[in-house]
Amino acid sequence: MLETMAGVFAQNEMEWMPWLRTLAGVRLDASRFHVDDALDAVNSGTANATRVSPKAGVTIGPWKGTEFYLNAGAGFHSNDARGTTIVRDSEGHPVDRVTPLVPARGAEAGLRTVAVPHLQSTLTVWTLHLDSELVFSGDGGTTEPSRPSTRRGVEWTNYYAPVKWLVFDGDVSWSQARFTTYDPAGQYVPEAVGTVVSAGATIDTYRRIFGSIRWRYFGPRALIEDDSVRSKPTSLVELQAGYRIGPNMKLALNVFNLLNAPDSDIDYFYTSRLPEEPLQGIDDIHTHPTLPRTARVSLIVGF
Repeated sequence: MLETMAGVFAQNEMEWMPWLRTLAGVRLDASRFHVDDALDAVNSGTANATRVSPKAGVTIGPWKGTEFYLNAGAGFHSNDARGTTIVRDSEGHPVDRVTPLVPARGAEAGLRTVAVPHLQSTLTVWTLHLDSELVFSGDGGTTEPSRPSTRRGVEWTNYYAPVKWLVFDGDVSWSQARFTTYDPAGQYVPEAVGTVVSAGATIDTYRRIFGSIRWRYFGPRALIEDDSVRSKPTSLVELQAGYRIGPNMKLALNVFNLLNAPDSDIDYFYTSRLPEEPLQGIDDIHTHPTLPRTARVSLIVGF
């Protein structure tokens, strides 16, 4: 399988007044998918697709260190290349080919401020519409296109630097993902994370010492369309510490999953069967666990 993509874009920014700026742009993307199916040659082939994505934005301010902005535009996500040339499935049944590049449209509005000394803060509300979601298929071990969806959310980002060499940051985001066409199975988009929190502190070369500690939290999420099965949350802490030996050399220690949390990177819910289990299989959650506590020491040399 060979996937080739190329894109060009043009962008124009104008300052009409000291308190008014605009942005307009357009992007052209072209893709080519070439598939050689060793299991079923009839599914081999080549598919091509192009998409034009315009965007625009306006920024008002700043007043007392605060500005407001509004952006909107179009984009896309790509589908599995194998689905762009498929003719029949593993059981020999005819299937429809998928759209190579699925259109997306989104918009955001928010404010940025530095009104508080040493603090940069951004608050954004956004929406995104996808003509087709990608969902995981346990039978094939791949993703497959599903119904169109709309996602909405709020993000709050903060950076606080009380001194030059120390930065605290904290981000909180909440989002909602729902299918927009009705199905008795339900309207929730499986695997769509609702709440994400990230916070940390970073030391940037204080007496040759650098490092950071970071916490990331991913909240529970629906694993099937009716939200009757949900994942557990994931909470991870990572540590980095290092010493700058010279202008072009430094020693670094990275510790992943510092607290050795027995959480999962991702969970799926589908039917599977192990030896001695019923022929029809069992509906269950399948988990990819997080990496256990792991340390890595690096000597970094620049030229």
